[in-house]
Amino acid sequence: MIAFSTCWNSNRHTDGLSAIEEIQRIGFDAIEISHGLKVSLLPGIQQAIKEEKIKVFGLHNFCPSPVEVMIDAPDCYEFTSHRAFDRKRSLDLTLTTLENAASLGAQYVVVHMGSIPMKRLSPLLEKLQKDGRGASRKYVKTKLDLIRKRKSKASFYLDRATEALSLIEKRASELGVSVGVESRSAYEDLPNEEEMLSLMEQFSSSKWVGYWHDFGHVQRKHNLGLLDHEQWLAKISPHLIGCHLHDVEWPVRDHRVPFSGLIDYDKLMPYIGSNKPIVWELSPSCKKSDIKKALPKWISRFGN
Repeated sequence: MIAFSTCWNSNRHTDGLSAIEEIQRIGFDAIEISHGLKVSLLPGIQQAIKEEKIKVFGLHNFCPSPVEVMIDAPDCYEFTSHRAFDRKRSLDLTLTTLENAASLGAQYVVVHMGSIPMKRLSPLLEKLQKDGRGASRKYVKTKLDLIRKRKSKASFYLDRATEALSLIEKRASELGVSVGVESRSAYEDLPNEEEMLSLMEQFSSSKWVGYWHDFGHVQRKHNLGLLDHEQWLAKISPHLIGCHLHDVEWPVRDHRVPFSGLIDYDKLMPYIGSNKPIVWELSPSCKKSDIKKALPKWISRFGN
C-alpha cells in the first residue's frame, strides 16, 4: 500500500487542500500527514478526506506541529529528556496526535522515542566516511568510542522511553490506532537495534505497538558499518507494521527519490511482505519530475 508524506510539500502551501491536490497530480491517492504540518492546513486536509479525494494511512508524531515551535522539529520534545516539562509535553503531544489520527481514520502513528544525551560522534563518522576515511584508524577509534559511551548511558534513558511507550500503548489501544516505533539514523538516538528488539518483545502481547522501518535511516547506519541492512530487516520483520521509503546518496544524504541512490530494494523488499504501508518520505528539495518518473518504475517492480 503506497502513500506519500506531506513533508515534501506542506511548507509550500497555505491551504491543506492545495497540498493534497499537488500530491494527487503526481499519482498518489493516499498520504501520511507528517510532523511539521501547520495547524492551518488541517481544515483543507479534512475537507479532502470528507470529499473522498484522499485516504490518510497515518500520522507522524507530532502532528500537527506544536504551536510554540516555529520550525519543523519532530525531536523538539523527547520522552528521554532530563527536563520533566519536556517529557510531559512530549507525551501530551503524542496522545493528541493519536486522537487526531483516530479522528481522521488513520491506521497508525509513527513515533521517535528520544535520544541519549552525550557528545554526538555520528556526524564525525559521517564526515570521515564521506572523505574516504572509513577504514582509517581514526574512524575505527571514533566508532568504538561511540558504541562504548552510548552503552554506558543507555539503560536509564531506555527505561524512560519504555515507560512513555506503555502510556502511549494504553491510549492507542483505546483509540484503535497502531504505534510504529521508528528506526533512527544516528547511533545516539534511541532505540538502537538491540533495544528495538527488546522493546518489541516487551510489547509483543499488544497488537498496537510495532516496528516502523525507515529505509534511509537504516541504510545510513549500514553505510557507516554499524549494521547490515538486510540482516537487520530479516530479524525485525516479524514486528514490522510499515515503512518510510526513500533513497540514500553515499554515504548519508537521505530522503532522496527511490532509485536515485544506492539502496538495493530488490534485495530488501521481500522482507516487507504484503499489505504494509509504504510511505514515500521525500525531502522538499526532490523534484516533482523525478518523483513522477520513479513511481511507475516502483509499481511495475513491486506493485501498488
